[in-house]
Amino acid sequence: MRQTTRIWSAALGALLFAACSDTGQRVMAPAAPLAARKTLEKKGHAQVVSASGDIAAAVAQYRVLLGDPLNGATRDEQPAGRREINWDGVPAAFTNTDTFPGDFFNARSPRGALFTTGGTGFRVSDIGFSDVNAAYTGEFNVFSAPRLFVPIGSDRMEVNFVVAGSSTPAHVTGFGVVFADVERPHKTTVEYFNAAGKRLLEVAAPLRSDDRGLSFVGVVFDDPIIARVRITTGDASIGLETLDNVSLTGKGKKDDDRPAKVKGKKHDLVVMDDFLYGEPHAIDD
Repeated sequence: MRQTTRIWSAALGALLFAACSDTGQRVMAPAAPLAARKTLEKKGHAQVVSASGDIAAAVAQYRVLLGDPLNGATRDEQPAGRREINWDGVPAAFTNTDTFPGDFFNARSPRGALFTTGGTGFRVSDIGFSDVNAAYTGEFNVFSAPRLFVPIGSDRMEVNFVVAGSSTPAHVTGFGVVFADVERPHKTTVEYFNAAGKRLLEVAAPLRSDDRGLSFVGVVFDDPIIARVRITTGDASIGLETLDNVSLTGKGKKDDDRPAKVKGKKHDLVVMDDFLYGEPHAIDD
């Protein structure tokens, strides 16, 4: 992925809302990949913020919806505000390895988030995962430099919320993710569940729309109701034998930029940067 100084003109894109049985609602981003866009949509008791291209304004808008203050790694339940994870404070011992602890942001840096995956672990990278596969060099750009995050052995993970620094189940008002290199529509998604396990909403991240390749999507409900989220990153997990060889044409990546990557089965590999979510509040019995 090449950095350029050219800024593509912004265009608003609409999210499509479609009902999904009694398991929740689905929100899918439009398929047109090449126009930078930022949207804020209201659906029932939820607001959805979605952006690609220059996502800074959308992330700032989402922070306002979650509320102040930023509570950082403060232990225990705070009356208001939000939590954020940008990976950049992760120590060297847990960087560029597949042993990043799923409870790091509760046990070591208490922010009330527990990670699980059906894969083999999690990886935080400050070199764009190029040590996993040299073909990833320059592939994944960052929103907040230098670290990125991904599950290993799976393209799916879950986040459960607890009161920061405790094992007390909690729920939050909202959760949002910065993604890098989304190139297939409706493959990179975030699903929101309540404490009873009912799916409240599913949103798809918009496709990358410029050479930097960043996308953002986040949902905020009127009240704390999200006990768990499920994140799906593309259609395959990173690995030595897996290449990111889905290419966009026009303003995004061009097929002829990376001729060696179009052979064999095509994969859309997606990694993550910042997580933003509401303050975890204990779930009443």
